[in-house]
Amino acid sequence: MEFNIDRIAELARLNLKSGEKEKLEKDLESILGYVKKLESLETSQVEPTSHVLDLENVFRPDTVKSTEIQEEVLEHAPSRHAKFFKVPKVVEKE
Repeated sequence: MEFNIDRIAELARLNLKSGEKEKLEKDLESILGYVKKLESLETSQVEPTSHVLDLENVFRPDTVKSTEIQEEVLEHAPSRHAKFFKVPKVVEKE
């Protein structure tokens, strides 16, 4: 197979040395050769899957709980304004 390694490297934003270009070309040939082998497999009886394992996501139901932690946390704040932490300004307007 023929590859324009310089173009591939440019698209991938890679700075390759000459030895690396040769290695990349060999690697690409190997990978695409393997893909070519896979194309010859008979898969008409294989059911399509999105994942190789039969995984099922387990969700717990959301439950709303009342909590009084806000006031407890704000008691430890060095400075506060109503229900909020008060912090020094860190961004200046220009």
